[in-house]
Amino acid sequence: MAFPRRLLNHGEELVVDVRPHWRYFLGPALLLGLAVGGLVASAAEGLHEWLQLTLAGVTLAALAWFTGRYARWASTSFVVTTDRLIHRSGVLSKHGIEVPLERVNSVFSSQSLFERLLRSGDLVIESGGERGRQRFGDVPRPAAVQQEIYRQIEDNQRRMSTGRLVGDSVTDQLSRLDDLRRRGIVTQAEFDAKKTSLLDRL
Repeated sequence: MAFPRRLLNHGEELVVDVRPHWRYFLGPALLLGLAVGGLVASAAEGLHEWLQLTLAGVTLAALAWFTGRYARWASTSFVVTTDRLIHRSGVLSKHGIEVPLERVNSVFSSQSLFERLLRSGDLVIESGGERGRQRFGDVPRPAAVQQEIYRQIEDNQRRMSTGRLVGDSVTDQLSRLDDLRRRGIVTQAEFDAKKTSLLDRL
């Protein structure tokens, strides 16, 4: 599921929206494949029933693991906009981190040899906020995402320095956001997160 456009500020544009790298599925996918292969082979060879039942149990457990991992993958996103960095995760309960671009101090990317082969890795964001340093794992093409973050930071600083900020005032945005909350379009948690992000810019 793509990042909800209704959560963007007025005039804010979505630049990067990525899910964890596909290697996130590697463990459960391998186990599921081996379990299914073993179950089919044992049935074809007519092996003991207890062995087939054991393999069937392992297959169900692997399928449950894979399904849970997919649900977490689908509900996790790392987003770069023209105004901020956003990380959202959670299947039932949602957890989110927002960092305004003007508060980002440094962005680091790291990859092991295996991750370089798969084009995945970690991003570490250092900011002036309360959390200070955040690590985000399994990011696809982390170096490219890092470059895009710096590009957006430069564009944001340019807009700030020239005084040509896109969008309405913070007060207007808060008023519109509160209206969306009252109409049930955004949840209270989403409203609080957006409100904090907007107030941080004052």
